[in-house]
Amino acid sequence: MALKTTHAAALCAVILVGGCSFAEETLFPTSGTVQTTQPAGNPPALGSSNFEAPGVTNGVATGTFVGNKVTSLRGDLGALQDMLTRHNMALQGIRTDTVQDSQRYHGTVAAINARLQVGTTPGNPILNQQWNAAQGELDRINEDVLKMTRLANEVTNSSAMAAYLLESVRAARQLSGAVDEDHRQLRILEDETNRTVVLVERLLTELSDDVNRQQSYVANERQNLNTLAVAIKNGQLYSSALTNGRAAAAMPAAYDAPMAAPRGMVGSSDMALVTIRFDRANVNYETALYAAVKGALDRRPSASFDVVAVSPTGSTPGAQALGATNVRRNAESVVRSLTNMGLPANRIRVSQTTSPAVNTGEVQVYVR
Repeated sequence: MALKTTHAAALCAVILVGGCSFAEETLFPTSGTVQTTQPAGNPPALGSSNFEAPGVTNGVATGTFVGNKVTSLRGDLGALQDMLTRHNMALQGIRTDTVQDSQRYHGTVAAINARLQVGTTPGNPILNQQWNAAQGELDRINEDVLKMTRLANEVTNSSAMAAYLLESVRAARQLSGAVDEDHRQLRILEDETNRTVVLVERLLTELSDDVNRQQSYVANERQNLNTLAVAIKNGQLYSSALTNGRAAAAMPAAYDAPMAAPRGMVGSSDMALVTIRFDRANVNYETALYAAVKGALDRRPSASFDVVAVSPTGSTPGAQALGATNVRRNAESVVRSLTNMGLPANRIRVSQTTSPAVNTGEVQVYVR
């Protein structure tokens, strides 16, 4: 399809692709090109510590009340360290599973991107099957994160037990009726309990960090998979999801009451980042839309967008109402495309207006 370049009030260059146009430099007068290759994704690094219990030193029974208390506390410390060992084994197993699941996931995604890179047909069923496999592999990674979360809850209980045990050991030194050997064993027991408490706290901290990183990673990869689904549908290679930061809470796009376009002349693409003219059925706008919005976000990562549905002024109220309904439906389709590409819905605002300057319904996208 031929490309046509014009100048719009010396503000931007507008590229027309069928029924869609986008402004390459509107509001972003910087040089550079939009990346069109998929960067190699890597899962966040997992913690690597191995939490081995320090062990418990045996003692000699003294026969005193405090000596019996020391024996009981020593047994409690041994049980706590056994629990720490089980926690450590579970953590190492989850880490191994997560690494293997991540390798399978990224291998599948790489295969899809490689096929898109060399060119393929829109909606290729083989790529759809691979996408479904990648979705299942990401679900397994998410299950690994859930296992980490459950383990973190168990370690939290062990942490509370360790803190209580340390206080009990210290309190035992204040009991009367002890001999010197009892206090010597209590000092050793306190040191070993302290080391165990430190290990449990380190395990909890590292595990919590792993959970937070992996949760963010899975959320980002779900956005990337949505973008990849759009790429497979169009047979075009896109780069990563429009926003890879941790997504805000899911919210529907705000749909304002009928209003004027945020800026520029309604029906003109002079000031719009993207103008999509729905002058025929099945307008293929997603590739141009992605490129324009991705370029805008590269220059201003915090940018939000206004999607304006512009309908022509009809000759009769009935015709005008029908046109407004159709263009609103097209605007909702554009919003779905943006969210599928990974743009959070709460960064999209939708409005609607009419204009005698347009001959057919169109959707304009503005940066704000």
